[in-house]
Amino acid sequence: MTEIIAGVRIPDSKMVRDATDLLRDVATELVFDHSRRVFLFGSLRGQERGLDYDPELLYVGAMFHDLGLTEKYRRTDQRFEIDAADVARGFLSEHGIDSEASDKVWNAIALHTTPEIPLHMDPVVALVTRGVELDVLGIGYDAITDDQRQAVVHAHPRPDFKNQVLAAFTDGLKDRPDTTFGNVKADVLQHFLPGFKRGDFVEVIRNNPWPE
Repeated sequence: MTEIIAGVRIPDSKMVRDATDLLRDVATELVFDHSRRVFLFGSLRGQERGLDYDPELLYVGAMFHDLGLTEKYRRTDQRFEIDAADVARGFLSEHGIDSEASDKVWNAIALHTTPEIPLHMDPVVALVTRGVELDVLGIGYDAITDDQRQAVVHAHPRPDFKNQVLAAFTDGLKDRPDTTFGNVKADVLQHFLPGFKRGDFVEVIRNNPWPE
């Protein structure tokens, strides 16, 4: 049966159902509901901006973007965004999606915490970021209507979301603090991980092995 939330149709295909099942199996309710909101808010921002995008690719990008925070898929040797992007690429390949389309989703996930750049790329890339920004940062809050926001949150509630998502970030990053160098997640560990010392770009330049 077709599911419609805030006027957004949830794609109904085997790949979408498999993506939903995968996330339900490995993620907390917090991450699941957040990821669904990212798809819905990204879709609404796409409608508002008149963008042409593939809703199935957007769905996979939105649903998988935080897989690197889950116990099953988190690693300690790379950024959590890359963990998730790599899983998405493998998932799409298994479902017969070509490399060009898979690359869009990989980029969408890998860049979703990088300000500004994704917004100048393919709509799938841009809309995953817009969905994340709206749900986590409130960017674009007034670009959609009160009724649309309420419908999305009614379907996928966000109880104490601000504090809970910060805790999820901290838990997913505490064992790989060096991967936050140069990105916004260093701010999270600066607040919540005792003993964390963020990297300093200026000191990296000053102390590198070049002799001059």
